[in-house]
Amino acid sequence: MSFRITGLPAEPFNELFSLSDAALAERQAMRVIANKPHAFPCRISLTDAEPGQSLILLNYEHQPADSPFRASHAIYIREGEQQYDEIDQVPEQLQRRLLSVRGFDAQGMLRDADVVEGKALEPLIARLFENASIDYLQVHIARPGCYAARVERA
Repeated sequence: MSFRITGLPAEPFNELFSLSDAALAERQAMRVIANKPHAFPCRISLTDAEPGQSLILLNYEHQPADSPFRASHAIYIREGEQQYDEIDQVPEQLQRRLLSVRGFDAQGMLRDADVVEGKALEPLIARLFENASIDYLQVHIARPGCYAARVERA
């Protein structure tokens, strides 16, 4: 089964990069500098920031469904990134992490979930999409629990 993984669109976040630290704080956001490799995953490009690169850390509502599963969590975004949008490709950022994958129906209700090493994500996507009631998947980085990407049938 073909699948499509997408990062977040860059446009809604563009204005954040021009804000002062005080203005970011008013929005419960902050500028951070990556201080080690593979520790600051950009949710737009689905790539990891290199040490020394600047990112914005903010709270993002990744599950806006009008259901008990409505949710938000902290994410990192990096300026100048292009939205990841690929079919049948798992980005390296996800391949190197332990992932929690959650399957939701069209009403935003959780229908199935599992945890998997990123290198084994594709078979889990196929298994979850065998359930016709699952409309989309959300991938989270399992240990911190933060949202990583969306998966849909291609």
